[in-house]
Amino acid sequence: MSLPDLKTPVADAAPMRVPAHQPLVELWRGEMVEGVHHGSAVLLDPEGRVRLAVGDIEAAFYPRSAAKPMQAVAMVRAGLDVDDDLLALAAASHSGEAVHLTGARRLLASVGLGEDALQNPPDLPYDPVEREAWLRADARPSRLAHNCSGKHAAMVATCLAAGWTHDRYLDPAHPLQDLIRATVEELTGQRVATVTADGCGTPLFGISLHGLARAARRLVLAPEGTAEHRVAAAMRRHPEMVAGTRRDVTALMQTVPGLLAKDGFEAVQVAALPDGTSLALKIADGADRARLPALLALLAEGGVDPAALGQQGE
Repeated sequence: MSLPDLKTPVADAAPMRVPAHQPLVELWRGEMVEGVHHGSAVLLDPEGRVRLAVGDIEAAFYPRSAAKPMQAVAMVRAGLDVDDDLLALAAASHSGEAVHLTGARRLLASVGLGEDALQNPPDLPYDPVEREAWLRADARPSRLAHNCSGKHAAMVATCLAAGWTHDRYLDPAHPLQDLIRATVEELTGQRVATVTADGCGTPLFGISLHGLARAARRLVLAPEGTAEHRVAAAMRRHPEMVAGTRRDVTALMQTVPGLLAKDGFEAVQVAALPDGTSLALKIADGADRARLPALLALLAEGGVDPAALGQQGE
C-alpha cells in the first residue's frame, strides 16, 4: 500500500510551545463569575478562511480522539470496506452500549478474528449507566468495552485487507501507522510536530487546532467516491455509533442537519457543517464541562440556529 500523494501544499509542523490560551468559558453563579476555563478555538468559514480565532490556534497539541475520523480515512484508503455503521464505529469513542460491542465483534468476525486480536487495554464502558450495569453484574473489564475498541477492531480488519501483519499494528513504524501519519499531514495541511501514544495505545500525532479544523472541512467537502466522503457520510448516517445514546456529540449530529462532530479526551472538539464551515477547540485544563458550551457558541457563530442548540445546552 503506497502512501497518499500530498495533493495540497503541506506546511511546516506546528511549533511546540506552551499554548497562549485565553479565557474561553465563564461559569456564572448569580451575578458573579465563579470560574473561568481558558482554552483556544478556531472557526473557519466555508472557504477555509479564519473567521474567528481565540487563544493559540497554531501551537502543536494532541487532538486525542478527535483524530479518529482522519484515522478512519486512512483505513478506508488501505482497503477497509465495511458497512456504514461499522465505519462510523471505526471513528468512534463509543459509550460501551450493546450496539457498540456487537459492532466491534462484527468488525473482528469479518476477518475471522476475536477479541484477543485487540491490543487496546481492557476497560469498563465509558457511559456511566452502562458502567454501573457492568459493575452490578460483576463483569470484568473487557477490551471490547473500551471506548476505542471500534477503532482497534477496524485497524485489525484493515491490516488483513491490506495484507499486513496485525500483531504489531500499534507500532509507529507499521505500514498502517505510516499511512495514518501521511493522511493526517495531507488532511491538516501540515507536518506532524511530534508523536506519542494515546490512552488506548495508538500513535498520536501532534498538530494544530487550525490544522484539525482544516481536516474536518476536507471531510465534509470531499467528493463522493473518496475515502473522506465515505467516512463523513458514515458518521452522519450513524451518529449513535460515533458516541452513544446519552452523549452530546450524537445528539448534536441528530439535531443539526449534516453536522459532522467528534470529541476527544482532555476537552477537545472538532466539527464541520455541510457548507465547509468548520471548527476546532481545546479547553486548557481538560474540563469537559466547558467543551459543550464552547462548541455551541461556535456553532451558533457559524450559522446554526441557536434555538436548536439551546436544547443541547440544558
